[in-house]
Amino acid sequence: MYRILLIPHDIDTRELRQALWAHRIGHRFTNEEEGQVLWLADPRQQGAVEELLGRWQRGEALTPPPQAQAGTSLDWQRVLRHLPVTVLTLVLSLIVFGAQALWGDMALIWMTIVPVGISGGALAVGTLADSMASGQVWRLISPIFLHFGWMHLIFNMMWLWYFGRQIELLNGPLRMFILVIVAGVASNLAQYATGSVFFGGMSGVDYALLGYVWLMMRRAPQSGFFVPQMLVVFMLLWMVFTMTGFAGLIGFGNVANAAHLGGLLVGLALGWYHSRKPAI
Repeated sequence: MYRILLIPHDIDTRELRQALWAHRIGHRFTNEEEGQVLWLADPRQQGAVEELLGRWQRGEALTPPPQAQAGTSLDWQRVLRHLPVTVLTLVLSLIVFGAQALWGDMALIWMTIVPVGISGGALAVGTLADSMASGQVWRLISPIFLHFGWMHLIFNMMWLWYFGRQIELLNGPLRMFILVIVAGVASNLAQYATGSVFFGGMSGVDYALLGYVWLMMRRAPQSGFFVPQMLVVFMLLWMVFTMTGFAGLIGFGNVANAAHLGGLLVGLALGWYHSRKPAI
């Protein structure tokens, strides 16, 4: 990130912030002891920033580009155009959650990593090899769309939206698609390797997105990625906490810890690869 301007604490910057986002200028504001600091992600946009700053300082209206003035309908079109993978992943999670509410276990057994059913009055569980041999390859990824309760769904979608937007806007939909698929499969396989079958959730993917964004921010600061350091610490501490016996005492014992760790490692690996500095 590149420091552009220091603004006194008592100056309202909301209009400027809205105009910067409307013009698709990657930036962030930080509150420092001496005032509000504006940071720019891409130095190639410095001219556009200075032009906006000049108009803002002169008190002129910061009219957004034409496509941002057409109303809510066009705004959603822009969201779908720029964030197709994030939106599709979120929508599929909501659809599956609704299917679980309507059809209960019938929806669940179609989404688990291996087939499950009742045979002779007992629970029958298939194997991953059987699933692949019968063409049920969707089971490698489908558990990430399962969520067991509103809070589980809301928190996972919140992190998906927070990290997914950055990745698609800065690296494009293909990068986000690869992250979701690779992290989803890897986190599901990691959890299955522990002997678990009934698991689900987007959290393994979320941890992959966290690892990717954090490494891109650290190793390629010019890329524009940003995640608060305290958020990284919180999510890592939470992952460690749920691996302990204390988590079960407050109702968080049934957590897909292996999926979290597997997803994080995938995100770190891809973040390391894509943040490599070009050879001189």
